[in-house]
Amino acid sequence: MSGSEPRFRVAIPARYASTRLPGKPLRMLAGRTLLEHVHRRALASGALEVVIATDDPRIRDAAESFGAAVCMTSAEHPSGTDRLAEVAARCGWPNEAIVVNVQGDEPQMPPALIRRVAAELEAHPSAGIATVCARIRQPGELFDPNVVKVTRDREGFALYFSRAPIPWHREAFRSVEQELSELPGDAAWFRHIGLYAYRVAVLRDFPRLQPAMIERTESLEQLRALWHGIRIRVAEAAEAPPPGVDTEADLARVAAELAASGE
Repeated sequence: MSGSEPRFRVAIPARYASTRLPGKPLRMLAGRTLLEHVHRRALASGALEVVIATDDPRIRDAAESFGAAVCMTSAEHPSGTDRLAEVAARCGWPNEAIVVNVQGDEPQMPPALIRRVAAELEAHPSAGIATVCARIRQPGELFDPNVVKVTRDREGFALYFSRAPIPWHREAFRSVEQELSELPGDAAWFRHIGLYAYRVAVLRDFPRLQPAMIERTESLEQLRALWHGIRIRVAEAAEAPPPGVDTEADLARVAAELAASGE
């Protein structure tokens, strides 16, 4: 880690359409829209710029009403990374700049973690991307395919991301997952947290990279970067941030938690 504070930008992709929670970015949460809560977290991280990326004028108007900078992007992007690349190009960010992608449904993302992922990328020049992980302690989490796992090399760079339990413990996992009351203590497992920092040069090249077989098989876009030789630095967070908002129940949970914390 470098001794000085990292210099970075934040982009917040926000789409109006959501299957489980229509109009999600504009849903109200403790007196503010969900999107404004995310924006406030990003500002608190110390970013040089915070830009909301959207293809919907309703989100643009709402964001501008609370003073946010907005970049209107194409509605045709196949992935969030493609959208981020357009933002970097439209904003004229230089190749060496670092941009952190903070999802628009993460109203409780710790500002310190946003700053941390940027600092990790700044401190490791051989990496094109940085992200974070947290220790897995329960068998149910390890065996859940919706929880993405990551394994790293001795220097903290990603070896592989998977929906499967990796590494596979040959002895302990002979039994089915339901029979495990705890994970063996002679190994460690980590869940991937979907917070990314990119060098702008990598962002600009990424949409032109051919999708990889492992990416399509696992349905994990970050595997395209590994396939094409882009190193991904993976820092360990002390704990995983609270989950984002996908449903009405999530919205109610976060509202209660924000109220309890006085936010």
